Amino acid sequence: MKATFTLATRRSALALKQTGLVAAYLGRRWPDARFERLELVTTGDRQQAWSLEARGGKGLFTGELEEALLRGEADAAVHSCKDLPTTLPDGLAIAGFLPRERPNDVLVLREGCSHPKSLATGSPRRRAQAARLFPEVEWKEIRGNVGTRLRKIAGGEADGTILAAAGLRRLGIEDSPGLEFRELEIEEMVPAPGQGAIALECRADLAGELRSVLDTGTAVAVTAERAFLAALGGGCHTAFGAHYRDGRLEIFHETTGYRKVDLPAAGAEEIEGAVREAIADLGLM
Repeated sequence: MKATFTLATRRSALALKQTGLVAAYLGRRWPDARFERLELVTTGDRQQAWSLEARGGKGLFTGELEEALLRGEADAAVHSCKDLPTTLPDGLAIAGFLPRERPNDVLVLREGCSHPKSLATGSPRRRAQAARLFPEVEWKEIRGNVGTRLRKIAGGEADGTILAAAGLRRLGIEDSPGLEFRELEIEEMVPAPGQGAIALECRADLAGELRSVLDTGTAVAVTAERAFLAALGGGCHTAFGAHYRDGRLEIFHETTGYRKVDLPAAGAEEIEGAVREAIADLGLM
């Protein structure tokens, strides 16, 4: 490990918190190394008025960090794994992941509103699955960091929204004035591939060294989920989710609904092929 190791990160509160977790994790394994942050603003951060569904979300929150890696300004980039496109620039690789936080989604409603008339989310995946819980609900778009979204709901812009449990837990948010939180079961709301995992992206020549100290179990699970994402072409336009646990891939797709697919207990390489075979069997390829 280098004496000084630079981590590229977005400037949001959640991104900075996650970068601190990475530095602490790596610091326990390489106590003589010094970890610095390179804080960057991405296109997705600048364009708060954009609809991610309409514009497409590929690379909007990762491009500037990847450019810093390629220029040699940073040694690794810290990402929320669900933001990472399935195709990376030449010369870069995903080294691995920290141990995963809870991958579930959380339904956030205004206090006393058990049957919302409106929900705010720009995610087709969340809309398609929440529609099974609230068939008559009206959908609204919402952007901003976690705190901003919570304030918008408490202020009445919508009756509720849906957020990732991992982000709330990392920010230490268990409640908020005027709001109620309910964590959804995986069967109710299948997460986005990689949700809850912090990914480290780096130049290919550094990947092996980093991979040796990162979490193997999370790597297997996320590999399975991202194989599902890659087989379907990725992107923000289709309603689908994937979550791997205990040798089983749980998926949601707008054409098949919720499904469970048993996969062999194997390493990441074998699981990729098994996922593609299972998707073909479901008629999604």
